[in-house]
Amino acid sequence: MNKLTKIKDLQMMADIIREDTITSLTQAKSGHSAGSLGMADIFTVLYFNVLKHDPKKPKWEGRDRLVLSNGHICPVMYAAMANAGYFPKKELLTLRKLGTRLQGHPHRETLPGLETTSGPLGCGLSQAVGMAYGLRLDKKPNLVFCLCSDGEQDEGNHWEAVMFAAKNKLNNLIAITDRNYI
Repeated sequence: MNKLTKIKDLQMMADIIREDTITSLTQAKSGHSAGSLGMADIFTVLYFNVLKHDPKKPKWEGRDRLVLSNGHICPVMYAAMANAGYFPKKELLTLRKLGTRLQGHPHRETLPGLETTSGPLGCGLSQAVGMAYGLRLDKKPNLVFCLCSDGEQDEGNHWEAVMFAAKNKLNNLIAITDRNYI
């Protein structure tokens, strides 16, 4: 996949992703708009500049992993994935509809390119830590990114994951926390 390296190109893509997110949420008549829109820039930079990934080979062993812990903001992830080529953009209009692959929380069994299924806040970082630790044990160079919400900072399992990552010096793990400063 071609990386976007110019700031203006990344800004334009972020605007497209925001527009697609708003369109899908409007069509669904439900969903979490603020968190989704607030993370559009992060998803743009990850999918179009930072992550090693291949939409044509979503299970490619050389890919980096991306875990969305706060799954309720998945509309922006879906918009980024569609623009990256994981599925047709018109599918964004099926968000939260009965039988769609684009549910209100990501479900990895239904949509290629998703690493995990998310639900309760606080679980994603534990999953990401497990992936990062496993990759390190296997001597793989892949990175693991985990997007978390500010609400997860109160969860015990989140802090257990933080302490495990620090104790084991998981330098292949990057956690990004959305502090809701839109």
